Amino acid sequence: MHSSAHKMLRIAKVLKSNGTEGDVMISFIGISPEDIDIEGPVFIYFDGLPVPFYFESFTRKASNKAIVRLTGIRTLEDADEIAGMDIFTDDSSIADEDDGDFSFLAGWTLEDEDGNVMGKVAGFLDIPNNPCLEITAGDKEVIVPLHEDLILSADQEMQVIRMSIPDGLFS
Repeated sequence: MHSSAHKMLRIAKVLKSNGTEGDVMISFIGISPEDIDIEGPVFIYFDGLPVPFYFESFTRKASNKAIVRLTGIRTLEDADEIAGMDIFTDDSSIADEDDGDFSFLAGWTLEDEDGNVMGKVAGFLDIPNNPCLEITAGDKEVIVPLHEDLILSADQEMQVIRMSIPDGLFS
């Protein structure tokens, strides 16, 4: 899976408004808040187009949540309008030492080459020379190797990764 300079990665979700001044609570998805360049833009999709926002304030809450104020979000109504929306970043805004970290795939759906749903990505295992995805398939956990030759497609918007899955992993 090769990264391009303008690939958008889902990094957070706006959970709810916080107060009446436009602040929102966000929850980070598959990434640690300190791995984000908070000086750079983040994007929220409106009508299918990424609209850039900048952090005006950023107060960390717990390990994966923060109260933030984004440029242009000034009222409770503005904050409520973006509640439930995903926040994306250009992959160049992620800290370089995380190249090869695919933990952002947590929550995505794994499909086989025929489009059959195999399970949900529960996590990323950064095993040297053998990165893997942890997949929850019904009541069992399955480890799937994450190699670029096995990845057929990845749909960021639908959060679906389609892979050629080695025989026997799900039986």
